[in-house]
Amino acid sequence: MPTPLRRHATNLLTAGVVLACAWTVVVAPAKADTPSGWSTVWRDDFNGPAGTGLDRTQWQYDLGHGYAGGAWNWGTGEVEAETDSPANVSLDGSGNLAITAVRDSSGNWTSGRVESARTDFAAPVGGVLRVESRLKLPDVSGATAAGYWPAFWMLGDAARAVAATDWPGVGEIDIMENINGLGSIWSTLHCGYIDGGPCNEKTGLSSGPVASTDISAFHTYAMELDRSTSPEQLRFYTDDVLVHTVTSAQVDATTWANALHHGFFVIYDVALGGEFPGAFGQWVPTAQTASGKPMLIDYVAVTEKGGSTTPPTGTTTPTASTTPTQTTPPVTTPPTTTPPTTSTPTTTAPTSGTRDAYARIEAESYDSQSGTLTEATTDTGGGQDITGIATNDWALYKGVDFGSTQATQFLARVASGATNGASGLVEVRLDSLDAQPVGTFAIANTGGWQSWQTIPANITGVTGVHNVYITFTSGQPSDYVAVNWLTFGH
Repeated sequence: MPTPLRRHATNLLTAGVVLACAWTVVVAPAKADTPSGWSTVWRDDFNGPAGTGLDRTQWQYDLGHGYAGGAWNWGTGEVEAETDSPANVSLDGSGNLAITAVRDSSGNWTSGRVESARTDFAAPVGGVLRVESRLKLPDVSGATAAGYWPAFWMLGDAARAVAATDWPGVGEIDIMENINGLGSIWSTLHCGYIDGGPCNEKTGLSSGPVASTDISAFHTYAMELDRSTSPEQLRFYTDDVLVHTVTSAQVDATTWANALHHGFFVIYDVALGGEFPGAFGQWVPTAQTASGKPMLIDYVAVTEKGGSTTPPTGTTTPTASTTPTQTTPPVTTPPTTTPPTTSTPTTTAPTSGTRDAYARIEAESYDSQSGTLTEATTDTGGGQDITGIATNDWALYKGVDFGSTQATQFLARVASGATNGASGLVEVRLDSLDAQPVGTFAIANTGGWQSWQTIPANITGVTGVHNVYITFTSGQPSDYVAVNWLTFGH
């Protein structure tokens, strides 16, 4: 998931996608042993008393609505708050981990999202990596499944240090996703850069919906990253039936290596709402969406065979601890959520409404800024844009009047000529640089600094008059975006 930025990672697929393949369900064996010829790298069978949490030397809990410094609502628009409460994440006493989405009396959702502490699960050079889990999806269907988005997936190791702002270039492997209780699963590789590119983002190199019967029964889902073949292969299986293959011949060598020739960490989560369920007509859960239906995970096993015993360059080996950040990050400066202190105060009182939120606000018309430059634009309509934008830069637009009807969308006209996979976030904050973003989207190379695209993002409902900060966060120090104009919508 994603991702990406999910989940986080995001699969925007239309309902018209043809089924990639169909398969006959085979009941998966419980607690599968390591097959002959393979060696176990890591495994968890989730044994323990009912109601207890995960071993925090092996797992870390994601909390809230996103990584610190990363995209709000995990970059996908999902609505749940992640917790480490046993109500959301706990062992069930029968050898399973239960991840449960729960709605409170006010209609707010909490759920669980957990990651392996280790980030070094990498295919050996000339060998094969297999990551497998036996799990049971939430027992929901029809109206009770509206907005459900359970997933078993992986992110490239470097994502942890930079709040996944290097997505999708760092690589996301969605071993299994399901949305809205539909009788299908999806398996996907996300890579390249956002909005098109060699990996067809944000859809990714996906199986499309793979039909399944008895979707809420236990099944075994697995991926194999095979570096012993030419071209190399990424294969996805359900109950040991091959359902999707991506090969290195489908993308350029650099994109493939950046996405897959390094370590990964494992993620489980049960999201509610967001872009992927929305692509099939259900952006948010409804009053009929069932609360308290767990995803049960019997085991996870990481195995490998063949190849070199030396891990590929770029993998990281964590040091176990009991804190949520348990790995030694790559040498990359992590982003911060608060831009550096400048002579402009970080909090400004809203002024009278002098700007219409629903009209085009020219980026160069800021009231104050930090780190940006102004240049002539070749975009339609001419005028100027702001450019030279890197992490921790910002621009302030005072007195933006949203009126009495909630604004729920943010749109910006942006371009990027960023190189070497540089990418980052464009964020909206209200009245303070220290405020949590009400909306965000990610941006990477669009084909050039004057190659313009209009990018939409969902935002938390906003009314009234506010001073709007547009802030910029990236895991890389280089410039990654130019902005021509911005506006809001209902």
